[in-house]
Amino acid sequence: MLVRIGAHVGFRWAAVVVWMGVIFVLSTQSSLPNLTPGLPGLEEVGGHLAAYGLLAALVWWALRGMGTRYPATGALLLAVLYGASDELHQSFVPGRTMTINDLLVDLIGASLTMVVLSWFHARRLGMQIIPDHEAS
Repeated sequence: MLVRIGAHVGFRWAAVVVWMGVIFVLSTQSSLPNLTPGLPGLEEVGGHLAAYGLLAALVWWALRGMGTRYPATGALLLAVLYGASDELHQSFVPGRTMTINDLLVDLIGASLTMVVLSWFHARRLGMQIIPDHEAS
């Protein structure tokens, strides 16, 4: 079965690719400026949470545009796979290292974003995520 992808879906995937490009370019830098000098590590963790949360949100948006049945699962999987490839890429950049901790923070950022988006989407559709025990 062929799926016809409209211009709006192409635009959504273009946004995903552009954001992946931004992440890639940032990863090619030997060092990034410290925007939180009084709080060591906060910027790195916050950067990973935000970057991969946004990536997961954009992929979710693109997958929903295609009518994918489980867009949150697909978005989470793609974001984490891209995070793993990004960590591998960083191992070749002077001054950067590949760490499992960064990948775990990427996973957390993407997961939290998918939970929030799924919750808002379910509310918008009038669905109940947690069953109402009073109805029993």
